[in-house]
Amino acid sequence: MKISNQDIARVLYEISGYLEMEDAPFKPRAYEKAASAIEALDKDTSQIYKEGGLKALEEIPGVGVSIAEKIEEIIKTGKSKYHSQLKKEIPVNLLELLAVEGLGPKNIKKLYETLKIKNLADLEKAAKAGKIRGLEHFGEKSEENILKGIEFLKISGNRYILGFIMPELREIADQLGKIKGVEKVDIVGSVRRRKETIGDADILAISENPKNIMDFFVSMPEVIRVYAHGETKSAIKLKNGMDVDLRVVPKESYGVALQYFTGSKDHNIIVREIAIKKGYKLNEYGLFKISGKKEIKIAGETEEKIYEKLGLDYIEPEMRENQGEIELAQNHKLLKLIDYGDLKGDLQIQTNWTDGENTVEECAEAAIKNGLEYIAITDHTKRLAMTGGLDEKKLIEQMRVIDKLNQQLTTNNQQLKILKGSEVDILKDGTLDIIDEVLEKLDVVGAAIHSYFNLSREEQTKRMIKAMENKNVDIIFHPTGRIINRRPAYEIDMDEIIKAAKRTGTILEIDAFPNRLDLKEEYIRKCVKAGVKMAIDSDAHALAHMGYLEWGIAQARRGWAEKNDIINCWPLEKMLKMLK
Repeated sequence: MKISNQDIARVLYEISGYLEMEDAPFKPRAYEKAASAIEALDKDTSQIYKEGGLKALEEIPGVGVSIAEKIEEIIKTGKSKYHSQLKKEIPVNLLELLAVEGLGPKNIKKLYETLKIKNLADLEKAAKAGKIRGLEHFGEKSEENILKGIEFLKISGNRYILGFIMPELREIADQLGKIKGVEKVDIVGSVRRRKETIGDADILAISENPKNIMDFFVSMPEVIRVYAHGETKSAIKLKNGMDVDLRVVPKESYGVALQYFTGSKDHNIIVREIAIKKGYKLNEYGLFKISGKKEIKIAGETEEKIYEKLGLDYIEPEMRENQGEIELAQNHKLLKLIDYGDLKGDLQIQTNWTDGENTVEECAEAAIKNGLEYIAITDHTKRLAMTGGLDEKKLIEQMRVIDKLNQQLTTNNQQLKILKGSEVDILKDGTLDIIDEVLEKLDVVGAAIHSYFNLSREEQTKRMIKAMENKNVDIIFHPTGRIINRRPAYEIDMDEIIKAAKRTGTILEIDAFPNRLDLKEEYIRKCVKAGVKMAIDSDAHALAHMGYLEWGIAQARRGWAEKNDIINCWPLEKMLKMLK
């Protein structure tokens, strides 16, 4: 039985939650940090253990001796005795309940002890019956918010966050690609279009021996159920619950199959209509010219040829949503989207000065390895006490440390600049929790909302605009505050925010963390149209998170952003001039 990184992280997150129920000091955060680090790994944790044992596990950021031993146990047995013991004491579906906005571990414990609520169904039943409002620390408003949170979870559905599930999908594709006779493998569908969340996955392959790849696919250790096992198509369910289909298609039809199975459905309908108008027939086997009763295949091996024969410029997968991209392709007016190698910097990174795992120096070393030219250190500020946020004195101290590190980098001929920054808290009235005299000394000031999510649309909008009008604020971090599958965006008028950003010259962030991707693609398109500049940042709290920039770029591409729309695609001096 193979244990995935997601499996391990899930157990560690639950242990963290159970420990928080008991008011255990330090431990909950330690398990949470370890879970986050495991979740972000590019390499399979089981393989790390196989190659280096316990010592190798201890080298994972945030994983100490005790947690490493529990990970070892999970890898070997599929479970943790410590986790089972904690769960036995309070037998609730912890992660399911934690997904409801406003519910923390302590509240979940109280709900179990008073009302025997174990899962989402129990919670909804109790809330609808009005049984929660009378409990200490809850009330009628809390009960109403719980019902809203449950409704949100129903709408979001059983979907997987792409950036978190992609390492597992890529590993499967890599394994398939190594089988003898396999020429090409691609993950298609909504994955290839880089949708924020996905319900299932489709894989295409070219193989000289389809039987080999199909036999391997259905017998992988990740598989818990085989729906179909055919010569050219098989369907399975993975341990994580996701359904995956594999199709082997002939080389001469690979391009058209790639186009067809990438979608979207709405995009494909219009493309097929264009084909019919030109007297063609288009399906997953090829593009055919109709001549009397004969069908003559005129394209199929490449996507590019399909679009060309239909009189269209090639449309990038991220754009294929029938949002006007086909008309642009017909008129040869498609935008040149930002590319995955275009970013020169990362403007939101947290360190161990607050709630990050790594030192400033370690973040700098990772940035150099990743080919970046500059990074901004943006630790939280004092209002966010739970993160150990920095006050003015600490912020000035950190600036001195960064100055010294920059001197060292110059001495060592390293082409990286560390920018002095901060993630300043926007207070309820729109003011900031750090005085202007200190903010003026920073290279990058990011401002963000971390509280009072339930303000009215008008109040929340005014609050953010007031912050944007502060001359020291350069960027608004994660502007809508959403966390995918967990928390909807707060009520805010993004059209007014975009207008204000244009007026004040404020940058709006595309937060690349996979469960944020904030801004949404629709707002990115509005920014592009309005001429409002954006930044793509990792929001890294660990070194592995810096790789999340890929998902921010994908989101920008889905929003039709070009290189010039994103300020951290620019050289350092040009970018800093834009900020100041």
